[in-house]
Amino acid sequence: MSILECRDLCITRGQAQVVSDLTLSVRQGEWLAVVGPNGAGKTSLLHAIAGLIPLSGELRLAGQNPATLTRRQYARIVALMPQQPAVPAGMSVRELIALGRTPFLHRFGTESSDDRRAVDTEIIRLGLTEFADRPVDQLSGGELQRVILARALVQEPRLLLLDEPTSALDIGHQQTVLELVDQLRRERGITVLAAMHDLTLAAQYADQMLLVERGRLVDSGRPSDVLQSVQLNRTYGARVEVLARDSGPAVIPVRPNRA
Repeated sequence: MSILECRDLCITRGQAQVVSDLTLSVRQGEWLAVVGPNGAGKTSLLHAIAGLIPLSGELRLAGQNPATLTRRQYARIVALMPQQPAVPAGMSVRELIALGRTPFLHRFGTESSDDRRAVDTEIIRLGLTEFADRPVDQLSGGELQRVILARALVQEPRLLLLDEPTSALDIGHQQTVLELVDQLRRERGITVLAAMHDLTLAAQYADQMLLVERGRLVDSGRPSDVLQSVQLNRTYGARVEVLARDSGPAVIPVRPNRA
């Protein structure tokens, strides 16, 4: 079953078309990594799927037309972890994470024991216990990124959109966060659509990969098929070598020969 289907999707920002005629299908429980150079349209694609910016073409979420869904219904299907989240001044970590439970709140907006339990679970799971009562605007970039992921996870989405989920994390926390997302994907059947810059990390976790350039599809398929050195050299304007490994291909930058 496909949780996400796009056909001839186009996204315009200002006078520029940032995504053009994109068609894709993502199965329930799959991890799809969207990769490509800066300005390829990766973030715009995620924002459009999240319902934050307009699009044209056909989009289906769990077989439904998003235009027929209320914001509460939409939020029970899709959660977005943005790359640059808005952080309300003075709000604590626990309060910000609890915002992810908004689609489940009762009529008068009161939290239930299930809501509080869901928040506590993700605080522990993401190693945020010591920060739980700290104001969010006092966190480091890496700490904030984990808080925003926790907010998305307590939303209990069927489709989790991640926009550069490891960009502010050190290598240890990168692995911790991605392993957690993959574990939850397998346990809960969550579908993951992640825009990622690190091609090696993307290849280790993604089932399928979408390579885009200037809003257009370059290639799609398994990471081992998409991550070919000639194609990456052309798309990124970079010199790279791709090494085959059991855990997935590794993309290594290569310096030009120096005299």
